[in-house]
Amino acid sequence: MKVYFDASRPDHQDALRALWSATYPDQELNGLISDQWKEMGWQGRDPSTDFRGAGFISLENLLFFAKTFTTSFQQLLKKQGGKRSAWEYPFAAAGVNITFMIMQMLDLDALKSRRTFVRSVFLQMLSENEWAFDLLYCVAFVVMDKQWLERNATYMEFNDVLKSTRAQVERELLMDDVLRIEDMPSYSLLT
Repeated sequence: MKVYFDASRPDHQDALRALWSATYPDQELNGLISDQWKEMGWQGRDPSTDFRGAGFISLENLLFFAKTFTTSFQQLLKKQGGKRSAWEYPFAAAGVNITFMIMQMLDLDALKSRRTFVRSVFLQMLSENEWAFDLLYCVAFVVMDKQWLERNATYMEFNDVLKSTRAQVERELLMDDVLRIEDMPSYSLLT
């Protein structure tokens, strides 16, 4: 499952450029290493250093979110809606963490996967929709932000919010009437 981000690969470079274009369509990117990336919530000038935990799929997830649910993506990026904390979570870095959280929840990052019920339910969804992981990522991101706002959380509470996000996503995946990601109650948060 895990493909490491490789800044020397042209397809990985293209994906980064595509993320920039989808995020800031009217703003030209000055380079793959640039202070501009900090605007998106990367930890430094070179976003490739932030992919260590989740790999290339985290970039693909962000790109899918930006292109598929543009309004939700932009609202979260710009921290629109709700009473925001003075010290917010960095958007892009949070996105990488959400990918990693989902991989752990579904036991996709292990060399020898366990057969958990949530994993089995998700794999059934994935067999019927190749975009299930990306859709689940988008749902998890909006759930995380909703919980962030409800708690009036600060940056230091990010891991606690991520844990409660995971618990809520797991609960929703295991509901009897949830047969697709689109059936999850929190899917309705996406626009």
